[in-house]
Amino acid sequence: MFSDPIIIIAILVAFSLGGILKGATGAGAPIITIPVIAAFYDVRIAVIIMVIPNLLTNIGQLYQFRKTILPKFFTLSFAIGGGIGAFLGTILLVNLSIKILTLSVAFIVIVYILLKLIVPSWKLTYEKAKKLVFLMGGFGGVLQGTAGLSAPISITFLNSMKLERNQFIPTISVYFGVMSIFQMPTLYYYNFLNLEIILISCISTLVLLLFMPLGSWIAKSVSKESFDKITLILLGFIAFRIIYLNF
Repeated sequence: MFSDPIIIIAILVAFSLGGILKGATGAGAPIITIPVIAAFYDVRIAVIIMVIPNLLTNIGQLYQFRKTILPKFFTLSFAIGGGIGAFLGTILLVNLSIKILTLSVAFIVIVYILLKLIVPSWKLTYEKAKKLVFLMGGFGGVLQGTAGLSAPISITFLNSMKLERNQFIPTISVYFGVMSIFQMPTLYYYNFLNLEIILISCISTLVLLLFMPLGSWIAKSVSKESFDKITLILLGFIAFRIIYLNF
């Protein structure tokens, strides 16, 4: 399956950029890696490859920022909602057509870009967020299981609370880690986790981990606004390429 060296290089570059983004912001690697893999293969392959990196990289970030995590009720409600949603989304991943799934990736990326542009300063209070946390976690989980991209809901929800970076990172790390734990048995049941996928997934994890420190350095050296703009432009090109190839 992964025999074309140019495609492999493109995927590894995507994981490098994803590692930089995750190191800088604590999340967002799938926003880059999923559309790139989907552009060359299909969204099912993309989602499956990301399961192991999502689990392992978030364990590391959770440990690093464990002392500044949000209260347990909020964090666990968000994560368990995400896990249940990811389980349901994985079932949809198996049963929906490839074209629908692939186009859904492009659509979700465009929604994410629009949300970042339209509502950058909107703030949700913690008291109101507690009432929505399980529901938002669940909806984000469905998107994660179906298209590998929970960001338009999960990251936007947490960003709207205007959390500090050291609060955001451990909370989203628990969320992504729990979703991966819910996804893996389902993918194994449907025979999607084979040796080749596991190997490329482990290599991808290593690439992410290697480039995350660079992202942490960039977060201290480059303004978040400039970094966001570059990321959004890149995502726009990828989304429209997916749409172009599927029509």
